[in-house]
Amino acid sequence: MFVVRWDCFSFALVFAVSFILSRAEVCNGGRTSSFVRNDQLSNDMPLDSDVFQVPPGYNAPQQVHITQGDHLGKGVIISWITQDEPGSSLVLYRAENSELKSSAEGIVLTYKYFNYTSGYIHHCTIRDLESDTKYYYEVGIGNTSRQFWFITPPEVGPDVAYTFGLVGDLGQTHDSNRTLTHYELNPAKGQTLLFVGDLSYADAYPFHDNSRWDTWGRFIERNAAYQPWIWTAGNHEIDFLPDIGEVIPFKPYVHRYHVPYKASGSTSPFWYSIKRASAYIIVMSSYSAYGKYTPQYKWLEKEFPKVNRTETPWLIVLMHCPFYSSYVHHYMEGESMRVMYEPWFVEYMVDVVFAGHVHAYERSERISNIAYNVVNGLCTPIRDPSAPVYITIGDGGNLEGLVTEMTEPQPSYSAYREASFGHGILDIKNRTHAHFSWHRNQDGYAVEADSLLLHNRYWTVSEESAVAGM
Repeated sequence: MFVVRWDCFSFALVFAVSFILSRAEVCNGGRTSSFVRNDQLSNDMPLDSDVFQVPPGYNAPQQVHITQGDHLGKGVIISWITQDEPGSSLVLYRAENSELKSSAEGIVLTYKYFNYTSGYIHHCTIRDLESDTKYYYEVGIGNTSRQFWFITPPEVGPDVAYTFGLVGDLGQTHDSNRTLTHYELNPAKGQTLLFVGDLSYADAYPFHDNSRWDTWGRFIERNAAYQPWIWTAGNHEIDFLPDIGEVIPFKPYVHRYHVPYKASGSTSPFWYSIKRASAYIIVMSSYSAYGKYTPQYKWLEKEFPKVNRTETPWLIVLMHCPFYSSYVHHYMEGESMRVMYEPWFVEYMVDVVFAGHVHAYERSERISNIAYNVVNGLCTPIRDPSAPVYITIGDGGNLEGLVTEMTEPQPSYSAYREASFGHGILDIKNRTHAHFSWHRNQDGYAVEADSLLLHNRYWTVSEESAVAGM
């Protein structure tokens, strides 16, 4: 616990600094990067690449990855695949400061997709972990067991600092490998990765070759086995192919990537929420029914009012298809969802919305278009201090390449845009401020190609509104 003592000079100084920063935030608009990039398509890495290697030993666990396992961050879902036989679904784990091992038993499942049969997919949830603690965990049997580790987040609280990474539309090309390497070597050191959809791009292959789900799982293991990846489903996870008898959407995705959706009262793994440190993260599904009275709508209608901003000040939304984008490809695909949910984003003062889908980077001003009702002609987004910043970060590096064609002139709501591959870092400082940075692959690891100091909507918007009205 700490006590802050204010005097008149301190308050005036902080107010002046906040005014300057808030002005910088809303006035830095309308820039298109002049960075010249290689926009040639990148092929998927060959199957014999070292990043796809199967771990040695009979039935050795592979494709190990973790995600949050409950609503509060005290649980972890550990997932892996054994190729030859089911083996054991047991996870042994211990805290770094203890020699006492605990165990948890998971489940195992398989699926078939056209002429492909999966390996044995294991999911094990560990609960009631200590906060801010390093844990070692072990999966597999005997000589082929493998050990990894993770660090649990601090207790949920309003001034808990925490750093998130942002990646979307990753795939498994040479550019994908550069993106993941760049993220891993970033000095900011993301502690949890928020993934905004489009994972393996296995659907780019004939019959949606599901062996490319396996190569992707082995590719990301080097990071996803050690820090949670928070999953969002994209269009490349749909895998709906009735011509070959595959009529169940998202089949590979839901079998391989489990999320703690029931912990937030959701009825589907495609929309759910978690708390982590000082953030409340809501995951939405762009490719599930979202109209009025649908299950997703009814869940979101109850979810937004539940967020306690005195406990988790930062309200973050993840989705795949962006509401605002000034790129030609996928232009306005998110418009019907925007009409449905943007009023809630403004009402509940969402701080930032991260999306993918468009294979480029773009950051918006704080704007809204909730006044538009088709007949009133108010169709131009306006500055709105209660609105989120919208960030498109679908620039992971997949085989479809970059989207380079942009609408001209650049809309006033678009603050910065660039067609390059990269990743983002959201560094939450306290309840009032966070720093977002975007890092293009071609730069040094510490270089910020674009950045923004974010002012929390709940804790600072009233002050900014008062300043704006002066």
